[in-house]
Amino acid sequence: MALLAGVLVAGAAMAHGDVTPQAVDTSSLPKLGEDWRDQNPFRGNDAAVKIGSSAYNQNCARCHGLEAVSGGIAPDLRKLDNECASQKVEAKKSACTKDVDDYFVNTVRKGRTRNGAVYMPPFEGTLNQEAIWSIKAYLETRREKPL
Repeated sequence: MALLAGVLVAGAAMAHGDVTPQAVDTSSLPKLGEDWRDQNPFRGNDAAVKIGSSAYNQNCARCHGLEAVSGGIAPDLRKLDNECASQKVEAKKSACTKDVDDYFVNTVRKGRTRNGAVYMPPFEGTLNQEAIWSIKAYLETRREKPL
């Protein structure tokens, strides 16, 4: 019994990290080219938000939670740019937003590893630039504190 319980617990833990990223159809969006943007070019783009919502649910929700509300396994992405929302000076708010965009795109592209453990897999090569920025456009509609 103990062995069976151990196998089931280990299987559940492994199942979380053993997922296949899903492709995202971005053919209806403008092509962004080979050079990665450092700011979200799809901010406020309704078509990108729709694609980003689907892409998020297929690739991110299992860790970051449905509608970006974390269940505790990964950061709550609604809070991603809370610090920017509190900026009163527009230039500081803009710089903060640019920094968050850069952090987001690099984290998604390269993933996160700590002490040899993969906390987030890299998505570069699986998701194109249009898909990643679409996800960010969607997340911006889910902000905890609107800019």
